[in-house]
Amino acid sequence: MKKNIPGGFDRREFLKGSAAIAGATAVGTLAPFGLARAQGAKLRVGLMLPYTGTYTPLGVAITNGFKLAVEERGGKLGGREIEYFVVDDESNPAKAPENTNKLIQRDKVDVLIGTVHSGVAMGMAKIVRETGILWINPNAGADEVTGPLCAPNIFRTSFSNWQTTHALGKVLKAKGHKTAVFITWKYAAGEQMMQGFKEGFEKEGGKLVKELYTPFPQVEFQALLTEIANIKPDAVVAFFAGGGAAKFLKDYQAAGLKGKIPLYGSGFLTDGVLDAVGDAAEGVETTLHYADGLDVKKDRAFRLAYAKTYKLQPDVYAVQGYDAGQLLATGLDAVKGDISKKADMIKAMEAARIDSPRGQWTLSKAHNPVQDMYLRKVVGKENKVQGVAWKALADPARGCKA
Repeated sequence: MKKNIPGGFDRREFLKGSAAIAGATAVGTLAPFGLARAQGAKLRVGLMLPYTGTYTPLGVAITNGFKLAVEERGGKLGGREIEYFVVDDESNPAKAPENTNKLIQRDKVDVLIGTVHSGVAMGMAKIVRETGILWINPNAGADEVTGPLCAPNIFRTSFSNWQTTHALGKVLKAKGHKTAVFITWKYAAGEQMMQGFKEGFEKEGGKLVKELYTPFPQVEFQALLTEIANIKPDAVVAFFAGGGAAKFLKDYQAAGLKGKIPLYGSGFLTDGVLDAVGDAAEGVETTLHYADGLDVKKDRAFRLAYAKTYKLQPDVYAVQGYDAGQLLATGLDAVKGDISKKADMIKAMEAARIDSPRGQWTLSKAHNPVQDMYLRKVVGKENKVQGVAWKALADPARGCKA
């Protein structure tokens, strides 16, 4: 990222000296990011993720993946042992400022890792920008985070919401579909994934005939499914995740739509839920930056290590957490664990080429992954890769003055 950052950030000023911007918040004045602590001290890592509610499995998988990356390096990053401070954000945007302040002001963490919910990420962003604390976002895809809210200290190891569905336009065109309905929760992630799909589909000559929304985290879909049956589109595209995705897939089948109107979606629709839905997801095709059956050496090693450590099969959330650990390791290695050397650490992270289970990826100027988007199909209990739907897709990062 270069020159001026929106919202008053200037790159040279941000990186100058041993401390970053200290921001005043409603809770009080926060300690500047990167205040020197003894190099032998443990690195204080704050995990702000959902550990209750519909997104609980996602928060747990991200945590597991991150800790696996640390353990593969002997429990240290940049030569420093890790001390974890954990806050359950409950996927509640209203509590995001308070929870972020707990980790920064009370626990005085060096690095912030979080979160899943896009609304929570938006609540974190103002405080993160004011304090200058290093923030690695391992999931929440809010386009604004690497768009108008981009900043030198903000990195993402997952996706932008726009990225996950944009490639579906090409997929539906190739299948001969001319009309579609999009159904999702009424919140930032759902609306932005809808927009990413709409742009991609309309560029291919398709028409999005209806946008259907239900409040987050409501999982009562019957009325909307009845509306879909009446519209009779060529295809349905959906974004739900976690428990909501499992409920939607089963309800779609129960409503008699499965086999009549093809169902597609952002890959989160079928990731991490296949054990819970029986055959309701069979044949559903999605686009995402990770898939089962990738011909990637790193993926084979990662899946083996994850299963051995946690007695679970990893999913995309675990991969994103793992890559957050890898990205942080790259920065800390470059400064030998001295996190006060912000300029050198950020420069190293910006230039990183991450050897990921998803395949190698780099960062855009806005600090969002530039990555392959795979077409996947549910076969049994796997999201089997069918090919690359879009090679090295980069988010447009609208509003980021990089």
